[in-house]
Amino acid sequence: MPGRAIRIRGIVQGVGFRPMVWRLAGQYGLSGEVWNDGLGVMIHVFGSDADLDAFIRQIPLHQPPLARLDSLEVEILDGLPHGDGFRIVASQHNGMETPVAADAATCPDCLADIADPSNRRYRYPFTHCTHCGPRLSIIRRVPYDRCHTSMAEFALCPQCQQEYDDPADRRFHAQANCCPDCGPQVWLEDQHGQRLDYTDPLAQTAGLIRQGHIVAVKGLGGFHLACDATDADAVSRLRGRKRRYAKPFALMARDAAMIARYAKLDAGETLALQDKAAPIVLLAAHGEALAPGVAPGDDKLGFMLPYTPLHTLLLQDLDAPIVLTSGNSSDEPQCTDNNEAREKLADIADYLLLHDRAIANRLDDSVVRLMGGSLRLLRRARGYSPDALPLPPGFGQANNILAMGAELKNSFCLLKNGQAIVSQHIGDLENAAVQHDYRKAIDLYQQLYDFRPEVIAVDNHPGYLSTQYGQTLAATGQAVLVPVQHHHAHLAACLAEHGAPLDAPPLLAAIFDGLGMGGDGGLWGGEFLLGDYQSCIRLGHFQPIALPGGTQAMREPWRNAYAQLRHYFDWPTLQREYAGLDIIKLLASKPLATLETMVAKNLNSPPSTSCGRWFDAFAAALGLHGEAAHYEGQAAIALETLATPLFADGQPYPQAWSIGRCQDVSVLSWQGLWQAVLDELKRGTDKALIAARIHHSLAAATVGLLEQLSRETGIGHIVLSGGVFQNRLLLEAVTRQLQLHGLTVLSPQRYPMNDGGLALGQAMVAAALNG
Repeated sequence: MPGRAIRIRGIVQGVGFRPMVWRLAGQYGLSGEVWNDGLGVMIHVFGSDADLDAFIRQIPLHQPPLARLDSLEVEILDGLPHGDGFRIVASQHNGMETPVAADAATCPDCLADIADPSNRRYRYPFTHCTHCGPRLSIIRRVPYDRCHTSMAEFALCPQCQQEYDDPADRRFHAQANCCPDCGPQVWLEDQHGQRLDYTDPLAQTAGLIRQGHIVAVKGLGGFHLACDATDADAVSRLRGRKRRYAKPFALMARDAAMIARYAKLDAGETLALQDKAAPIVLLAAHGEALAPGVAPGDDKLGFMLPYTPLHTLLLQDLDAPIVLTSGNSSDEPQCTDNNEAREKLADIADYLLLHDRAIANRLDDSVVRLMGGSLRLLRRARGYSPDALPLPPGFGQANNILAMGAELKNSFCLLKNGQAIVSQHIGDLENAAVQHDYRKAIDLYQQLYDFRPEVIAVDNHPGYLSTQYGQTLAATGQAVLVPVQHHHAHLAACLAEHGAPLDAPPLLAAIFDGLGMGGDGGLWGGEFLLGDYQSCIRLGHFQPIALPGGTQAMREPWRNAYAQLRHYFDWPTLQREYAGLDIIKLLASKPLATLETMVAKNLNSPPSTSCGRWFDAFAAALGLHGEAAHYEGQAAIALETLATPLFADGQPYPQAWSIGRCQDVSVLSWQGLWQAVLDELKRGTDKALIAARIHHSLAAATVGLLEQLSRETGIGHIVLSGGVFQNRLLLEAVTRQLQLHGLTVLSPQRYPMNDGGLALGQAMVAAALNG
């Protein structure tokens, strides 16, 4: 009897792939068996040649919702089937190489179950099936079987076991399958740890939120802090207790219709909200007002929809959105353990909504924004990680490469068998608890993917904790250490995402960010590059300006304003001519003599080409967070927000920039822009118009230099990346103008353009150099 051996690779475990194969085989009257193993799914199937060919054609057309088929390989199989019919057999352990699926929002069928009073899962907050629910958040090791998850301690009841064993049931081998009789339970405690006796803790929690209380809610990948987003007092108390005084809060609403009451929502953004990944979507605020403390000084609101049955049931009983911000104190990672939450959140939350399913792996909420007609991930975590990226042509043999990522917004990356697995957002490694999470997550991924690094890629900044840990791992594991220049990694990450092959010709790039160590040991951040995976040449950059106080200049934008002004002008003359300006008065109140000495003698005042600090300086000049920025990018975000209403009618200032040469490299100088801004402020011009024209000037200068470099090199493809390009006005203006000049623009979408995507680029450079 003819037979076929079919190897399926991709996201095919724990997503209902084997039952789909079983049903298809039954339709064609085939015999054989299917099983999971370390490579994916293996099928041995027997029947007529015609039925076998039809069966194979149908497999890609019937993938379950959470599956992703990367390859299907077929070989002739000799022999006979083991018995009659087609069977699903036990997993085989022969090396772990199958991607782990990302957590997924509740599917429509499970939502129907919890809404049906006659269903045994009515209002049960842990309802789940093969098409939705927890994956990475509960896995401890592979293969993805129940005994290897945090559901192992919950023995299935007879009814759930029957579902689990029936290939025709959508809960067949759904590893988190359970019901109220056998699964996790939820309860409510007060801040003193006293368990409250309520028959419906979720309804009671909704009532507490309506009354103005703050509740810590244990979710899928960590704890959140929740309160009524329309209650100004509750939001204010949450800010004070959490010590998060300025950064916008994330929001959750019952449905898209509720969100539309408070924000503009187009079709693409609606689809993003309703996607199985259920990210936070940044939307333009519009319509009814929320509490002013939700997003102070920002014109955007970060909304998400309920993505677990627990959240769905909680929001059903609320007529307004809730704040749903990470359950931690400022700058610490989310709590994931009940006892940890009792200890760390009792001073913030009035009540705690807890459950007894362990969170094996912390997952922050992902964040996306619609920019330039595409949804772009700004933070990649729950719902997306650890989905693998098939590598471009030429990288098929890339294997056993670990990239350590950056210092801030850290994620790391594994390259194995021609795929890149980028971790979930880890956070800022300056925090000791985040460092602990980072090391734990690296250990987990090495176990999940049976991975031992032979090459370790690090940022070339020796002070980064990720670099230092990479050096330690390389030394102890006898791996090759590959330092990668920061902005080269940004470029390479974008190339990989867009499928540029290993032998692709070099591209031009504008990489704008806060800062990263350059190839010359300096602090770069406004860079014009020519590069591919293997090499990168600096063709241009912003005028280097001192950072008075080093890292302190990142926290106090006035320092950058002074550094820019003193570089381009005579400070005493400025004081006389513009004495009435608020920025001049502010700077006059600062210890400028000390700063002058520091800059003159290069004492903790390194020169930098940072575009991020450039934004800080102009924000401070317009009175935006000049004294202090409470979170990274706050001043730049405020400048973008100020500029947005008048941006469409704005235009660049004439002669706002000039392009000089220094050691055969183009240098963008901004003296003309500063002169124009100071004159406009003196005339009393609307600051929103000034902010718009600053953005237009930066966009025009960027396009002008890129177009010049394109003419000189004959290269028509441009990469735009780096965290500064999260500024929608800048990204869209530069992209549009480059395209009008006939140039092709590539910019990140599926991986963050900020440092959250850096590890992917590091890994690609290391693979190219060590192939």
